[in-house]
Amino acid sequence: MSDHYIFSRGRLKRKHNTIYFESGEEGQKALPVERVDNLHIFGEVDLNSKLLNLLTKYDVRLHFYNYYGFYTGTYYPRTKNVSGFTVVQQSMHYLDPKKRYYMASAFVESGVHHMLRNLRRHKEKTGSYVDTIQAERVKIPDGRTIPELMGVEGRIRQTYYRSFNEILKSDFIFTKRSKQPPADPLNALISFGNSLMYTTVLAEVYKTALDPTVSFLHEPSSKRFSLSLDVAEIFKPLIVDPLIVSLVNNRVIGKKHFEDFEGIVLLNDQGKQRFIQEWEKKLATTVRHRTLKRKVSYRMFIRLECYKMIKHFIGDEPYRPLKAWW
Repeated sequence: MSDHYIFSRGRLKRKHNTIYFESGEEGQKALPVERVDNLHIFGEVDLNSKLLNLLTKYDVRLHFYNYYGFYTGTYYPRTKNVSGFTVVQQSMHYLDPKKRYYMASAFVESGVHHMLRNLRRHKEKTGSYVDTIQAERVKIPDGRTIPELMGVEGRIRQTYYRSFNEILKSDFIFTKRSKQPPADPLNALISFGNSLMYTTVLAEVYKTALDPTVSFLHEPSSKRFSLSLDVAEIFKPLIVDPLIVSLVNNRVIGKKHFEDFEGIVLLNDQGKQRFIQEWEKKLATTVRHRTLKRKVSYRMFIRLECYKMIKHFIGDEPYRPLKAWW
């Protein structure tokens, strides 16, 4: 099973058990549905109910992004992995302030661990940033409220992003974080990578009995799957940020791969394709799991994190967030 990405205008249609994408620019591309896990749509694409029925049958998710490459929504099949008990227990952990803080701080602690892991690879340049982050990190267990915790996380992340100016070899400069819209190429890379991370986490959450709308660090909302934002805090510095550094420092992506729309800076189609090509390689990379005693892909690590949360919610085993040991 794999993900497929569609960039240009066209039409998605079904013929037997095959998805066809028809485009005037690219002709016709066949995608056997048995080999598809997620479809990511970046262009203006027409589809019909026959196609949606096929996607539902084979449990394929359809992720949509707007003109600027920002995630807008997901079509996902009828939920199969349903557990009312798990959802009730998950909700109870949100309603209990101490239990909620435990989960929220675990996500932040894991994310900070992976930020420091990245910085220590460049320790001759990033020592002062590591010290600043460590000084903030000790406040994570002592926080009393979620807003205080998010304040600590926000200060850490600002310090972490400033360190990119020491790590990146080219003229990609970080001044401040600008999300919607990104104001420069580095922010465009961060936003694009984070969007992919969000949908990747969401796809793995869907495969479990977790409720994607009940979260702990980010406030639950009627307009977003906020649990995916929580879990993404663990994996953004583990997957997205090292990938950005590699793409820039190895000149896979350069300034020619961006477009400026009156101050809104975005990856062009070629830039997106290059990013996604390396993104898929990263997700498929395997590491020997020290508990399971077998190789596990980065993508599977996300689902394993979901399983660990379920065990925590139902009282089987305390949740310990991933902290990469390799």
